[in-house]
Amino acid sequence: MNIEIKVPSLGESESEATLVAWQKQVGEAVAEDDVLAEIESDKITMEVTATASGKLTEVRKRDGDTVEPGEIIGLIEAGAISAASRKKAAPERPVASLPDVAEEKPKQSHGVEVAQAARPVPPQKAPVSQAGVERHEDRVPMSALRKTIARRLKEAQNTAAILTTFNEVNMQPVMDLRSRFRDAFKERHGVGLGFMSFFVKACVEGLRRFPVVNACVEGEEIVYRNYQDIGIAVSTDRGLVVPVLRDTGQLGMADIERSIVAFADKAKSGALTPGDLKGGTFSITNGGVFGSLLSTPILNPPQSAILGMHSIQQRPVAENGQVVVRPMMYIALSYDHRIVDGRDAVQFLTTVKEVLEYPGRSLLDL
Repeated sequence: MNIEIKVPSLGESESEATLVAWQKQVGEAVAEDDVLAEIESDKITMEVTATASGKLTEVRKRDGDTVEPGEIIGLIEAGAISAASRKKAAPERPVASLPDVAEEKPKQSHGVEVAQAARPVPPQKAPVSQAGVERHEDRVPMSALRKTIARRLKEAQNTAAILTTFNEVNMQPVMDLRSRFRDAFKERHGVGLGFMSFFVKACVEGLRRFPVVNACVEGEEIVYRNYQDIGIAVSTDRGLVVPVLRDTGQLGMADIERSIVAFADKAKSGALTPGDLKGGTFSITNGGVFGSLLSTPILNPPQSAILGMHSIQQRPVAENGQVVVRPMMYIALSYDHRIVDGRDAVQFLTTVKEVLEYPGRSLLDL
């Protein structure tokens, strides 16, 4: 009995993907749930797995071909295969593995990396000769995800009137809270207390006070939302992804931290689904994990604003007429000036600053 190998659903907004590579060869034994092939859509990379044990008998699509959801790309001849015969049938070859981004790059306490898309790694260069370094060039095709990133970023620049405003935050109150309650928080909720949940909560407050920052442009209309779905930009070895936290205004700190950790793990393993990335009314990106001191983040269309976090540095500041050293962070808000006026943008950023520097204000509804 032949079992059809079909391309899985890619989500409502995606109609095609690229078959990146077959992980099994014709004639090779496979077991149920074995990874047969890897496909890449505009947003994510997915694995095509075997729905039954047997032998791969036919491949209808080659590496690099375009495929559609539900399309048959190969066949499996179903049948039980012993472990010994499977080992004999399977050719000995190294399994391609992706670099571990978490090991190569510095980590933030919340486990989420900056929205900085990694470039494809070119093949190894030619060795250095006695006469000097041999000049060399390598051409690496852009992945489907990289093409989408490039297209969307260029669309944002061409469509929106992007402007950025800046402020700085004294992180001492947040750091004191984390230091005091870190252990109790983890013991009760089973998850660490990172900086990102504080910023999410601060942004929710700002979006409530200044709803135009949470709005978007559709044709000649401005769409206002009474909910806050915040995207947390994550960098993976495949490129930028922005999984979305739904209804953040209804979430507690522990819920936010658990969601962020889960998204980071899924992004690292390539397990994000189209539903994880769909929508979003506002985004946060953290350049601080790579040492960025200041930047102008670019919008994530069709959203109208994005907050950029940066490195925390000990800097001298004036407090009550005295010069003291405090852990300071520059924050940046890029926004679409077509609908967000400078006044709203500045006041939004000031609200974020106030919530972080005086956490008690939110409890008192001030």
